[in-house]
Amino acid sequence: MFDIFFAHILAKVSLTEAEKATVESFFTPKKLRKKQYLLQEGEVCKYMSFVVKGLLRSYNVDEKGDEHMSMFAWEGWWISDMSSFFSGEKAVFNIDAIENAELLTITHTAFEEMTLKVPVMDRYFRILFQNSLVTKERRLISSITDAAEEKYIRLTEYSPEIIQRIPQNLIASYLGITPETLSRIKKKIALCNNQD
Repeated sequence: MFDIFFAHILAKVSLTEAEKATVESFFTPKKLRKKQYLLQEGEVCKYMSFVVKGLLRSYNVDEKGDEHMSMFAWEGWWISDMSSFFSGEKAVFNIDAIENAELLTITHTAFEEMTLKVPVMDRYFRILFQNSLVTKERRLISSITDAAEEKYIRLTEYSPEIIQRIPQNLIASYLGITPETLSRIKKKIALCNNQD
């Protein structure tokens, strides 16, 4: 279970075998069934979770009951309501499983202790948080400036395999468009590709 986890970490920082054993001791394996919640809005987020297998989503629900996707997390990704995890305040996101999932979870207390005992993990998470910030800034700019078709094309280029795994209505929500608009975009792109 820790193979994917350490492969992800070692792609960014180096760990000795002793450090790996220490890091491993702070994580707890967890399984989720499809549609099972990891976190519900209003709870305090107790875990940061690494996805070993499966697919999860983070989203909030507006007053009309419409879901707004914040992110998807698949193998090799982390997921959490970071604000709630670090502050102890109530979560603004729901997190649930789109597919059956296997996770490695860490509590806030364990996270703090781990980064003190294995300082290189502090660097690893700094790299992750920097990358996440850049990605969120780009997504914000894209949501303001890009047309729906551009957003979809960018998503398919960035993670083509995920397009196959995520239902169309969730992709539409993530892009901030209706499922009907997404369907029209897909048909237009397919038509253009057939003409080439």
